[in-house]
Amino acid sequence: MKNVLLAVICVSAVTVVACSSASAPPAEESAAAPAAGAAAAPTSSAAKAPAPAAAPRARMREVTVPAGTTLTLTLETAVASDTSKVEDAVKARLAKAVVVGGATVLPAGAEATGTVLQAEGAGRVSGRSMLSVGFDRIRAGSTSYTVHTAAITKEGASSKGKDAAKVGIGAGAGALIGAVAGGKKGALIGTAVGAGAGTTAAVATKGEEVSLAEGTEVETTLDQPLKIQVAE
Repeated sequence: MKNVLLAVICVSAVTVVACSSASAPPAEESAAAPAAGAAAAPTSSAAKAPAPAAAPRARMREVTVPAGTTLTLTLETAVASDTSKVEDAVKARLAKAVVVGGATVLPAGAEATGTVLQAEGAGRVSGRSMLSVGFDRIRAGSTSYTVHTAAITKEGASSKGKDAAKVGIGAGAGALIGAVAGGKKGALIGTAVGAGAGTTAAVATKGEEVSLAEGTEVETTLDQPLKIQVAE
């Protein structure tokens, strides 16, 4: 009987120890659990970080550049009466800033674009060369504005005065030669011949061409007011 009781007690003790070992978590798992929790903590904090505030937008106001305001431009495109054609593109930049009420509304260097309005080569005898350009767009920052400006015109000198002088010289020289050669009758004939020679020289004379080279500074004015948005 004693032997049976001892066997039962031993079995019970073994069972208790086994159950205790099964219910306790492994030492490695217990140590790893806090580490995993600690690693997850920064992720949670980063997710809750506030987004950076957006930069405030600049406040804008409208400024009117009055009609008659002078625009001083430096040409970036060369044009000429004998080589340019109507509607050829022309580019320039503001040589001086436009200031209204103490505020710079068009900075120096702002790009202006336009076209050739007229280009006529010099004719013979009395023809004058003519060159005219106009600007219709100007860019301030990232904004392009339509503008109405006065045409910039340059006219060549006429050859008429030089032609008249050549005709006179021709007639006078002919009369002198004719008088020496054949008296009064010879003088009349010489005058006619000399005048004809002078006219021939005049017809061969061509008026001067006009041009505006790259880098030339020109001026125009606004024909109409221009409204521009500027930062306050």
